[in-house]
Amino acid sequence: MLKTLLRRWPSILVLALVGAGIAVFAASLATPRYAAHTEVLISPPDASSTSAPAERTVESYAHVVDGRGIASVVADDLGAPDDIGTLDDDLTAAVVADTSVVRITATRGSADNAAQVSETAATAFLTWVKAQDTSLVATIVEKADVPSEPTSPHRSLWIALGALTGLVVGFAVAALREARVTGIRVPADLEQVAGAPVLGAIAYDRAAIQTPLITSLGTHHPRFEAIRILRTNLQFLDIDRDRRVITITSSVAGEGKSTTACNLAIALAQTGTRVALVEGDLRRPRVAEYLGIEKSVGLTTVLVGRVALDAALQPAGTPGLDVLTSGALPPNPSEILQTDAMRTLVSELRQRYDIVLIDAPPLLPVTDASLLASLSDGAILVVKHGETGREAVATAVRRLESVGARLLGTVLSMSPVKELSRYGYGYGYGYGPEYFARTAGEKVRGGARKG
Repeated sequence: MLKTLLRRWPSILVLALVGAGIAVFAASLATPRYAAHTEVLISPPDASSTSAPAERTVESYAHVVDGRGIASVVADDLGAPDDIGTLDDDLTAAVVADTSVVRITATRGSADNAAQVSETAATAFLTWVKAQDTSLVATIVEKADVPSEPTSPHRSLWIALGALTGLVVGFAVAALREARVTGIRVPADLEQVAGAPVLGAIAYDRAAIQTPLITSLGTHHPRFEAIRILRTNLQFLDIDRDRRVITITSSVAGEGKSTTACNLAIALAQTGTRVALVEGDLRRPRVAEYLGIEKSVGLTTVLVGRVALDAALQPAGTPGLDVLTSGALPPNPSEILQTDAMRTLVSELRQRYDIVLIDAPPLLPVTDASLLASLSDGAILVVKHGETGREAVATAVRRLESVGARLLGTVLSMSPVKELSRYGYGYGYGYGPEYFARTAGEKVRGGARKG
């Protein structure tokens, strides 16, 4: 738990600094107070006497200084009769340990006034002692010095307490935020739950709503670089096979699978690979919208025999990339996707292209994605950072396994840049190919041999 909280150390540090700043501000507003001390010795009248006043006697004398009587005398001597209550609060006396010395302390808003009040109180105390019918005398042994520094506010202590309070609040806020977030955020967690390597990660980009495709971005844009890293990592999946069909899906809707499929297809085609992108989502298709091409003729019209495959395939603006959109949406997507016509279509695309990407619906709401994955060489699962829970990912994996489909890997989408850089992604946006080759390549190839 502590390790998880420490991942939020920047916000915790900020709150600690805010607490310290508030303490500094409060200290600057507080009225400074100065303390001056005068020491009075209580002793027998004969200096050669070896006897000493009883400890309780000295303590009782010290209590006299704390009384209102001394304060009223000081007020009269200083010409401030209305200040008796304040002087009573500002005057204290205590016995110096293991001595017969009474230390009289005056704490005031002025350094000079503190010293003056302390000495005046000591003089009044001496007069009081002399007036008592006792065998003891009081002598001032140390006069009050004018203090050079205020005793309060104690700025260092205030700042330390402010920073500590901010730190505690920071940890509390971090713990609350951790408790509220149930989705997968850590790549290691995703790899553990899915049982497949993380092929890449794509940072959250607010502009992606208006510009979802990498063709509208500069070549050094972080999203463009993330897709290139994903493309490179695909080289480690079944590298001995010349052709492969991959289904791209997610657990639930809104995780970025369609934009990932489109951008990956574009990036692959830019390397000279012949790519076919199939819009297999016959419920909420988005590929045609993203690529700006016609969607009325496509997968469904080919499957029902209305048009030939060659007529339905459309170029997408990137040389080497052909797209088969959804076509007219059928009332029974699951039934049409498990026909012999669909198997034949996938087989034909496999022969024509170096790689075929199928954009499938989410796995949990419907069975379409499982059917498409079973026709493919494997599936890539797109997982939204901080939103998709561990149980959703585990259930999605079980759906694939139930139809004999292989999960080739996962993609962490819409991740905060600070989260990605914290876990060592290449360029701060995605696992680099060196990392993938070292930690996941052998696992995937080993899984392929077992299958």
